[in-house]
Amino acid sequence: MTTTTRQLTFEEYLNYHDDTDNRYELVDGELIEMPPARGKHADITDALNDIFKAEIKRLDRNWVSRHSSIGIQIPQVGRRATSRIPDVCVVTLTQWQELQNKSAVLIDSPPLLVVEVVSEGTKIIDHRRKRAEYNVIEIPEYWLVDFIEGDPKYLPGVTVLTLVDSFYEEAVFRGNERIVSQVFPELNLTAQQVLEA
Repeated sequence: MTTTTRQLTFEEYLNYHDDTDNRYELVDGELIEMPPARGKHADITDALNDIFKAEIKRLDRNWVSRHSSIGIQIPQVGRRATSRIPDVCVVTLTQWQELQNKSAVLIDSPPLLVVEVVSEGTKIIDHRRKRAEYNVIEIPEYWLVDFIEGDPKYLPGVTVLTLVDSFYEEAVFRGNERIVSQVFPELNLTAQQVLEA
């Protein structure tokens, strides 16, 4: 990942263009390039997005699931501006329609659910920093998908963080355990199915 050295405001970030197809998160006022996902990471992200879209359609909800295309402003708490782009983001149709003719960054309302597929270089960011950031803006549900073998601290599985009384409660699902989701309570999906996407 590469970063810029000049600090940007949130407004400058919303209007930033560098005439490339690069995507950037804004972290403490610095642009952080989001490199293309590696194969397995992309497979898991695509599969979850497709699964969520099918479940939204089956439930006839006015929701939208998008892959790496919706940003989320994180409020400044003694820091410079920050905006994240989750791997998968589920929002209401109203939220999505409000983003149609401007930068696709949610400013005043949190999404219903976000997913981060944890890469080797983003483990601590996804598990600690984004967890705190997403908790602050009260995203009801945050999924972390750990798929890389060999790190005993981050064993392969799906961690679902559910907002309860303004704090995240954590549930970890591995193997053939069915993932329990409050946003998608009827979802019939195991951790293994996600990891084998």
